[in-house]
Amino acid sequence: METYKSLLPVDKDGYYGRFGGAYIPEILHKNVENLLAAFHRYVDDPEFNAEFELLLRDYVGRPSPLYRASRMSRMYGTNIYLKREDLNHTGAHKINNAIGSALLAKRMGKKRIIAETGAGQHGVATATVCALLGLECVVYMGATDVARQQPNVERMKMLGARVEPVRSGNMTLKDATNEAIRDWCCNPDSFYIIGSTVGPHPYPEMVAHFQSVISREIKEQLRSQIGRENPDYVVACVGGGSNAAGAFYHFINSQSVRLIAAEAAGKGVDSGETAATMHAGSEGIIHGARTMVMQTPDGQIIEPYSISAGLDYPGIGPLHAYLATSGRAKVMAITDTEALDAALRLTRTEGIIPALESAHALAVLDKMKFANDDVVVINVSGRGDKDMHTYLANIPLNND
Repeated sequence: METYKSLLPVDKDGYYGRFGGAYIPEILHKNVENLLAAFHRYVDDPEFNAEFELLLRDYVGRPSPLYRASRMSRMYGTNIYLKREDLNHTGAHKINNAIGSALLAKRMGKKRIIAETGAGQHGVATATVCALLGLECVVYMGATDVARQQPNVERMKMLGARVEPVRSGNMTLKDATNEAIRDWCCNPDSFYIIGSTVGPHPYPEMVAHFQSVISREIKEQLRSQIGRENPDYVVACVGGGSNAAGAFYHFINSQSVRLIAAEAAGKGVDSGETAATMHAGSEGIIHGARTMVMQTPDGQIIEPYSISAGLDYPGIGPLHAYLATSGRAKVMAITDTEALDAALRLTRTEGIIPALESAHALAVLDKMKFANDDVVVINVSGRGDKDMHTYLANIPLNND
């Protein structure tokens, strides 16, 4: 791995413009300081990076393919490439950060890992890596998500993790994160692996770094396939934003590459049942960082809604808040119906069943017009096995 140099627009205090920072209780200050010191110590360490790269290659199965979707390309009159993070071990991009963070935890002497999860993919990835490295694993998951993502719950349990259902709030990702932070406050010797580019500094920068392998591979694969390393567009879904951060990372400073983030509009941005933070939110603080938040005028969190468990979050990572408000990235709100339609279209056209989260990114194809010679890379962040119950309940398949 090359010598670390963050390509992100972040300062030493973890601010992306006015977003970011570390707004945390006093009891966690030492933990966060130690984490920052360890990240800076090991991010350039050859032995650490060699182990990380070895596991990405031989355990995860990287590089994940960059597939030219020929039938969809003809359908939309452009050149569509799918970054196949769904083919990673555990079925999503989450394993990249889970491995990097767990290796860091082990070097810090930590033996107990805490994680939160929405769709269950981060929980599965964390449980997988903890089994691999012999670490205790506790995963907090909203009770709503436990019910709608049961296959992932069973996978976590089989891997040896303790899954703690959370019954506060609307029992989804925000509430799971709240409980994970409470656990960390009570057990400061534990290591908290956050699944997205949210939380206090250095988490957004650290998670983006471990996920940046996605865009590094995209550049290498495009160079090999078409003789140029930059696409015209990179499209990814955003909840907290880890897969988008990874897909955008090596293109952020290339202004010719247009970045498009697809957030979950639920039943509509103005419906009252949405998770479209950049469209329906305002500036505030959530889970240790200043960012865009869905909140009332007096700062109370508005409960989000999305058919997708992984995008059902009332905030967004500070990097993405900055990219959107600065104009560097375009954020599009995708409804449940639009995502379901996009998922079925990919399935019937290319034989790939995407995660509901990824389907939001795919729905961008129906909301924008691309030129015939454009190169459009869409990050397929996860596979749809976990969402089959939801798909079958909401899509009329008409196979009879």
